Amino acid sequence: MKKTHIVILLILSCVISAFGLNPKREFRGAWLHTVFQDQYKRQNEQQNKAYLCAQLDSLQAAGCNAVIFQVRPQADAFYPSELEPWSRFISDNGRNPGWDPLQFMIDQTHARGMELHAWLNPYRVTSNSKQVLPKSHIYHKHPEWFVKYDGKLYFDPGMPGSIDFITKVVKDIVSRYDIDGIHFDDYFYPYPVKGKEFPDAKSYARYGKGKNRNDWRRENVDKLIETLHKEIKAAKPWVIFGVSPFGIWRNKSSDSRGSETNGLQNYDALYADVLLWVEKGWVDYLMPQLYWDLEHKAASYLTLVDWWNRNAGGRHLYVGQDVDRTMKFADIGYSTEKSQLRHKINLTRNADNIQGNCWWPGYLITKNTAGVADSLKIDFQATISLVPEYPWISSKRPAKVKGLKKTGDKLIWNKPKIHSKADDVVKFVVYRFEPGEEIDLENTEAIESVTPNNEFITEYPGVYVVTALSRVNCESDPTAPITVNF
Repeated sequence: MKKTHIVILLILSCVISAFGLNPKREFRGAWLHTVFQDQYKRQNEQQNKAYLCAQLDSLQAAGCNAVIFQVRPQADAFYPSELEPWSRFISDNGRNPGWDPLQFMIDQTHARGMELHAWLNPYRVTSNSKQVLPKSHIYHKHPEWFVKYDGKLYFDPGMPGSIDFITKVVKDIVSRYDIDGIHFDDYFYPYPVKGKEFPDAKSYARYGKGKNRNDWRRENVDKLIETLHKEIKAAKPWVIFGVSPFGIWRNKSSDSRGSETNGLQNYDALYADVLLWVEKGWVDYLMPQLYWDLEHKAASYLTLVDWWNRNAGGRHLYVGQDVDRTMKFADIGYSTEKSQLRHKINLTRNADNIQGNCWWPGYLITKNTAGVADSLKIDFQATISLVPEYPWISSKRPAKVKGLKKTGDKLIWNKPKIHSKADDVVKFVVYRFEPGEEIDLENTEAIESVTPNNEFITEYPGVYVVTALSRVNCESDPTAPITVNF
């Protein structure tokens, strides 16, 4: 059965490639990490803002519609926080850099019609034994919440205080910022170091209640995910909660439900039972990191994209793509493609339960590594795509845009009031058609802009209509058409 699935995906991949289709709805994200990035501390405020704007301009030009921006790389903050110190990757010793990178990124992504997902690492605190934490760090107040493993400091996931504190951090961000999503990556319990046991004996003795230790560890992570989901939705139901797990849930040799792979397992090594989180509805999307080449011996992309597609579980599934490996390896079979980019994108687009991709790291897109940005811009993401809807949050379509009219070289329209609901209109989609052409909202080539503004400068003659998008990307019916002549 597995081979049949893969063969079908391969055949349909070729069909899609031949027609060059670009979907109207597709998550096209990019991770911008701040951990171990010295440019932010090296640059002043104005240089940082110019640098970030250049990153966003490049990502937008490459067709991306969402940015995963790392705001808590190591139990610290890329925003002003009363709970945690400023990150050492933007200033020294918790010093205030004098501006708010998170708010700036929200403003700039939204101005470009893009989403901003705030990316946090839940448990990681230090990266080496010599790192000194600022005096204001919560570690100095509650050292009992922390353990050292392989010379690095981590929150102990088995301590209730750890869960409570991380939840406070997330609630603080959600309550104060107009973000579109909260994002966790693959770092739950740390990646195991051979011959070293994670030192949670004290918390296990106190809270394990005789349970199998591995099951107890998974329950600790489950509890964090469940708690965060409840708190996020209680504060702002429209804020998306997504997780980007390591690409293998379990190998089939360990579990009949697992994949035909032979690598580290989320379930057993990181104690992240991501399929349970989907089953319980605790996450809005999974973004497995399928960073391998198409026919990798231990973890084939072909095998894993098929496995995740069949185990999406009713939530959105976006594939984490490694830019370097994708562009470095030539395509397989009779293809003459020098990279695996086309093949990988076509596989995700043809899969019934996969709604998009996210590029790691986004900086390689903005650097146009191996021509990846050119390929996305010219071919695979050449037309604007809307982020998928989240119908389990809300499926209500906004009312039609009112007051559309032409004033000089602009189209302007009324902007509805915001009521702090998932159905609030926060963006507009501008379409342009040729005279006599059918008004077809599924025609991706007709989308001129996704904008938060209630105006649009018309650079080309044609027939224009405008629709509204809610916070969860539900789209209204179009306005009556307006013809623009020059």
